[in-house]
Amino acid sequence: VQLVESGGGLVQPGGSLRLSCAASGIIASIDTMGWYRQAPGKQRELVAVSTSGGNTNYADSVKGRFTISRDNAKKTVYLQINSLKPEDTGVYYCNANNVQELPDFRWYRELWGQGTLVTVSS
Repeated sequence: VQLVESGGGLVQPGGSLRLSCAASGIIASIDTMGWYRQAPGKQRELVAVSTSGGNTNYADSVKGRFTISRDNAKKTVYLQINSLKPEDTGVYYCNANNVQELPDFRWYRELWGQGTLVTVSS
């Protein structure tokens, strides 16, 4: 199982981006899916998370600007990013927990994507 991210890029302040992360393979279930980011010289931090039941949680710094959503059938999680600020710059990583893969029901406690770079600059 791999997490494949897409959608990063260079955007001006105030702009928008939509990040996507799809789990490859034949997946039976995924518990939580979320996004983390790591700014230059800083630790990786939680941005937003979505549970399989539809609950969401956001970092205070992104509330009202970022929206996480997921398509359980497609095993994909999205992050809509609006009103981008320079401090949103960083590598955004997709994360998935408690992933069960078919056909042998192999279990993965945690998976990470390779990261996608978001640069906010004029």
